[in-house]
Amino acid sequence: MSEHTSKQPGKQRKRLANAPLHVRHKIMSAALSKELKEKYSRNALPVRKGDTVEVMRGSMKGHKGKVMRVDTKTYKIFVEGVVSKKADGTDVERPIPTSNVRITELHEEDKERREVFARTMEAK
Repeated sequence: MSEHTSKQPGKQRKRLANAPLHVRHKIMSAALSKELKEKYSRNALPVRKGDTVEVMRGSMKGHKGKVMRVDTKTYKIFVEGVVSKKADGTDVERPIPTSNVRITELHEEDKERREVFARTMEAK
């Protein structure tokens, strides 16, 4: 992301709507728990399928579960157990913005995440 981003809401919406996938991935970051912050010396990481998150805002506040799906088009994630009931009684997945969750466990340290952590440690 550029340091010269506009403050105008229309341009902000346009930037989000037209963002390429690699930028969308970065925008979909969530805060790390205190333990993970201390361990990795980072405040936030992009959310991935398989991460365990805790919902911090909304009616599902306090719910913990695994990320089942990440939707980069709508900038939302779907968490295991976070569902709404439809009028006919069936459950439907409920999308949550990444800004409303905190990562409590990382799925696995794959190659890309190891590279991110290595860069962080080099900087210090």
